[in-house]
Amino acid sequence: MRKKILFLFLVLAGLKMAGETPNYSALMIESHGREWSAEKPWDYVSGLVAKTILMYCQQYPEDELSGEGYEWCKTYADNAIDEEGKFYNFKKGSLDNIASGKVLIDLYTQEVLDNKEEAERYQGAAEYLYHYLRYDYTRITLNEGKDGFIHKDSYPYQMWLDGLYMGAAFYAEYLATFAPDDNEGWSDIALQFRTIHEHTYDPETSLNYHGWSANPGDMNSFWANKNDPYKGCSSEFWGRGMGWYAAALVDVLALMPKQHPDYVAIEEIFHQVADGILRWQDEDSGVWYQLLQYDDSFVSQRGNHNYLEASASSMFTYALFKGMRLGLLDSSKVGYAALKAYEGLLDTFISEKSDGIDINNICRSAGLGPFYNLERNGSADYYLDGSDVNIVSNEGKGIGSFIMASLEYEKYTTASIPSLSSDNAALTAPLIFDLQGRRLEKTPKGLYIEVRDGKATKRLNRD
Repeated sequence: MRKKILFLFLVLAGLKMAGETPNYSALMIESHGREWSAEKPWDYVSGLVAKTILMYCQQYPEDELSGEGYEWCKTYADNAIDEEGKFYNFKKGSLDNIASGKVLIDLYTQEVLDNKEEAERYQGAAEYLYHYLRYDYTRITLNEGKDGFIHKDSYPYQMWLDGLYMGAAFYAEYLATFAPDDNEGWSDIALQFRTIHEHTYDPETSLNYHGWSANPGDMNSFWANKNDPYKGCSSEFWGRGMGWYAAALVDVLALMPKQHPDYVAIEEIFHQVADGILRWQDEDSGVWYQLLQYDDSFVSQRGNHNYLEASASSMFTYALFKGMRLGLLDSSKVGYAALKAYEGLLDTFISEKSDGIDINNICRSAGLGPFYNLERNGSADYYLDGSDVNIVSNEGKGIGSFIMASLEYEKYTTASIPSLSSDNAALTAPLIFDLQGRRLEKTPKGLYIEVRDGKATKRLNRD
């Protein structure tokens, strides 16, 4: 395998040879998919990997790996629920434990075609999570942030960027599948984004602080800023927190009815977040740092340098490619940055081994509080030095986010070439078009279409 092979050959529209390993999404699943899905308990990390494997199954339904991967994901879900669709031991009080419900919805969508009994079982489990989240889950009761979902019971009054991917994105998948016309539900989802964005977004950096507390005086919010501006916010812009947030935004916008009155507001939030992603992309590597506003010249008190981090970089890459695919972002402006990001993922984080690939430079974990863990204070030193913030390889949050990024990259580079007029196609001189089939006078950066001798081919300009 050669890391740059995806960027050096000409990608023909829709071409995929029978029996050929599809792409890096498949390589990562083959290398680590079973371990991080079928062999793991119900939690948001293994749920992320299982969800991305099911995304692969939907994208490559005829591939042999899809059949095997689908069974891993069924095993993951079946280890958590009984024959009636009831959870064996679901732990309430955390948005993290709801995120895996996306797996149940995808399994339902597949099983309803072939096995209605199984489909009803998965639907029942997903419905349990939905009702718990919407009607029983703890919300902020103060005027500031009222009705926002708290991140966990152990973090009262607090909303974290991570939680939007865990709770709101599941909520959206449930509504899109079972109640797409529930306007009140979509408004509730929008409220979550509007609330956290209002309190955490910093227009000077175009970034969001990792967490916010509606009650910064609470002992569990010892890390929170006690004064304006950004009262209640944590002090740093953490890469993966922003990554979860960006992924949640683009996932919800893919499902939310465009005619809903809150759609435009959520789209604007995504544009602001995308601006921050693009602004802080490392120029040399194409990927992103653990602490977004610094480079590797930043050194913690213990002497640790800021570093390029795999999971955040993968989530940002995913959000950019999916944003373009949905028409939320202009590919002529964003395409080159997204392609450079994916190449950066391969060059910076992916290493080869005899039986597959590994992904490296993953932040294992990071959080804020609670009161009995004063180390988790949200400082730059914590994000680089904390005892639970060590750098690891082949951890599920890096594996799953890389699969997500790869799948969106593969969609982008193998999308059908737009129909071109017969007059243009008949000309022998090379003609240049953008990905929407619009004639260009000169070669743009990023992907473009060249028509030569009546044949249309996608090419990549990296200059």
